[in-house]
Amino acid sequence: MTPHRFHGRALALAVVALTLIVPILPAPVQAQDSVSTSGALTHFTPAEVARFSKQIEGDLAGRGARVAIVFRAGRAREALPKGIAYTHGAFWVYRDVKTAEGKVEHGYAVYNLYAGDGKAWPTTVSRLVQDFPYDFTSGSTVDDVAVIVPSPEVQRRLLAVIDSPTYAALHNPAYSTIANPLSPKYQNCNGFMLDVIASAVWDTTDRDQIRADLRAHYTPTKIQTGPVLRLLAPLADARLRTDDHSGPLRTATYESIAAFMRDNGLLSDAYSLTFAR
Repeated sequence: MTPHRFHGRALALAVVALTLIVPILPAPVQAQDSVSTSGALTHFTPAEVARFSKQIEGDLAGRGARVAIVFRAGRAREALPKGIAYTHGAFWVYRDVKTAEGKVEHGYAVYNLYAGDGKAWPTTVSRLVQDFPYDFTSGSTVDDVAVIVPSPEVQRRLLAVIDSPTYAALHNPAYSTIANPLSPKYQNCNGFMLDVIASAVWDTTDRDQIRADLRAHYTPTKIQTGPVLRLLAPLADARLRTDDHSGPLRTATYESIAAFMRDNGLLSDAYSLTFAR
């Protein structure tokens, strides 16, 4: 085969492969789950967002949760990989909250890791952002969220970390949608939360020690994909970086974080909560 024909065939295969990748790509920025929605609605009306947010807050308050971990699905379920029902997760912390009018009320503040939207900052760079239940719920594309309520002792430890310099120190701004939580190279929202949980549980700020502890006690969720998609995914979307994976693609999800916390006696409950329409 001549070099010209070889390169032409390779290009054709690449185009086909990129076409196949499209179904597993993150949704557009407005619905991308680790990007701040900034009020953009994809599923609920504003009134429904407010109602569902209050429903979640009421459920958590009724359980006496000072710190909870809540997950939403920022893409339609049929667009998610097999075995993954939720995408973006964040800490919900009950505390004094200052309103836009300057009043101080009791309620939940939401602590997120958000990737860049490609405008204010690059899509492969993340920031830590504190917003509120309405902001979180507005990014959901389905009628339910998943909730992990840690044990009272773990809640106490998590709050101590969130309110300390350790919280920001655990943040790695190098973002990948499918970051390997057992590698320090990249981080996504769920991987960041996992690091915070590990820091709180094992009382360490040493990132190498956190990696070692997670390798011993935590099993990430495997993402089903073929070698061609894996190779070419970063060409289709810069956020789909895969060079931190040496074997199957694995990442942190609600499912694997809940299993880790349940198996190690770290949670009081894990469940899904459906919007009461």
